[in-house]
Amino acid sequence: MKGARVVIVGAGFAGYHAARGLQRSVPDAEIVLINPTDYFLYLPLLPEVAAGVLEPRRICVSLPNRLPNVKLKLGTVTGVDINGHGVEWVDPEGQRCTTEFDRLVLASGSVNKLLPIPGVAEYAHGFRSISEALFLRDHITRQLELAAATKDRDERDARCTFVVVGAGYTGTEVAAQGQLFTRRLVRQLPALREQKVRWVLADLADRLLPGLNPRMSSTAERVLRKRGVEVRTGESVAYAAPDCLRMTKGEEIPTRSLVWCVGVRPDPLVDGLSLATDRGRLRVHETLVVEGRAHVFAAGDCAAVPDVTQPGSFTGMTAQHAQRQGKLVAHNVAASLEGGELTPYKHHDLGFLVDLGGWQSAASPLGIPLSGLPAKAVTRGYHLLSLPGNRTRTAADWAINTVMPPQAVQLGLVGADQVRLDCTANN
Repeated sequence: MKGARVVIVGAGFAGYHAARGLQRSVPDAEIVLINPTDYFLYLPLLPEVAAGVLEPRRICVSLPNRLPNVKLKLGTVTGVDINGHGVEWVDPEGQRCTTEFDRLVLASGSVNKLLPIPGVAEYAHGFRSISEALFLRDHITRQLELAAATKDRDERDARCTFVVVGAGYTGTEVAAQGQLFTRRLVRQLPALREQKVRWVLADLADRLLPGLNPRMSSTAERVLRKRGVEVRTGESVAYAAPDCLRMTKGEEIPTRSLVWCVGVRPDPLVDGLSLATDRGRLRVHETLVVEGRAHVFAAGDCAAVPDVTQPGSFTGMTAQHAQRQGKLVAHNVAASLEGGELTPYKHHDLGFLVDLGGWQSAASPLGIPLSGLPAKAVTRGYHLLSLPGNRTRTAADWAINTVMPPQAVQLGLVGADQVRLDCTANN
């Protein structure tokens, strides 16, 4: 359909790859991408930004640069008129804007998943954005520097204790990278040479990385325990305060640092669309077409995509699925505009990767279990291939850090009020 307008909501893994595919497959169409930022964020490497291993811009890929034939509209979508073919959003300066569409791709992603635990919303730090990663890096640095300056033993112990809740991909990598980060920082602070820096990783599941192969879980747990990380399975936080938290088994842990990596839920935008959902995710056909709406597609974390390899279930909320679905949705949108046949989403897992910092990783490429240096090589190779840009700079950072470990200072770019743990939209 020549001159058709396709509007994409969100530039995460699904939205970015949908836009990239559409600018190639339907050059005569107008592709509009609505996103709060002008960059695609490569989330899997966010823990390395928090640990000072990578600079923030390495994992922020310019949308105007990579999508030259796509019209980028900076803003947050506030409403969608499905029947009227319209989208409304608010730009960074508060101005309300609208646009019409012939085809709509909903790829608004997900937000932090909160649980009704007293104190968590007020005192925990989320981990889904560049701002949160930069704040966490400053926060960890500040806690150790303040610990080095105090003579109060109890205060020092509390500031040197860091608790991560959620032992999935993100939580495990945050704890792994964070422990190495604090170990480097202690070397710069003579007053803490004899001080124990405590890291606690807790999850209600019975093992780390519960969604992955048990062998990868045991590898990750072995590496973390060897470094001194306290792995608490079958346990979580029952109450959080500014300087202490209580675990579900009753133990009280004095700390000023609670990192919340429990999981994600679909963007709240989905709730206001009056479309069929499953656990907050838009119900779609195997072709990624929203049920009952032939002109609307959905992909990524906000979509409940049937998993044809496991009938009756949906694909997981992972970057790997979102990227593949983004590519497929571009193909299917183009096919719908040209009267072609739509293709169902079917995936084959190529393996999983978990970066444990330093020279340690756990990987299972093509089902082959790896650990140590071989896993690290596979992990970094995969990330370099998956990064849409900044590959040379990222590789250079890794190379330099092997011989010149990064030094940490507080940049003060992000305040605590800017990273409150909530469920605001992330499209």
